[in-house]
Amino acid sequence: MKILLIGAGGTLGTALRETLLGRGHDILTVGRSSGDLRHDISDPAQITALYAKADAVDAVVSAAGDVPWKPFAELTPQDYQAAFDGKVLSQIELVRQGIPHVSERGSFTLITGVLAREPVATGSAASMANGAVEAFVRAAAIEIAPQRINAVSPTIFTEDLDKYGAYFPGFPPVDLSDVAAAYVRSIEGAQTGQVYALP
Repeated sequence: MKILLIGAGGTLGTALRETLLGRGHDILTVGRSSGDLRHDISDPAQITALYAKADAVDAVVSAAGDVPWKPFAELTPQDYQAAFDGKVLSQIELVRQGIPHVSERGSFTLITGVLAREPVATGSAASMANGAVEAFVRAAAIEIAPQRINAVSPTIFTEDLDKYGAYFPGFPPVDLSDVAAAYVRSIEGAQTGQVYALP
């Protein structure tokens, strides 16, 4: 398959690229400052330009989404808007604009996260964004068929425990290889409207 991989330069994106290449797929990488194509998906106009360059693909895979982390009392309306733009609207636009560019039975795989179901302190903007993406995936699946759409919703990565473990006390981590396997399930499988929660 020809796969458009958004956020390929990040921790998850790097693991996905290696996994998907190892399975014989043709990967077109996208990032703000690295990758085959350089685009910021928080800007709808740049998504339009991205698809114009990428042309036809079999799958769109997102491993990108920015949200602010602050105590609830410090979060502003602008912070919540930034979370919506950075993780929700950006991925919705990847799907909305991508439909004409993805093959008839192709797929979209979006990224959410454990905070949609298990909130933590300072993470309310992330919880809002993740929950919105998951609701969107379920709704979009009934309208874009035979194209498919799923989301992968991991907890903290085992490989990131040193950096971010303090934000997720007592949360069981998940290996990047397991997260990548969930993406493979979405891309190569037949399911749609699913949220693959890990663990």
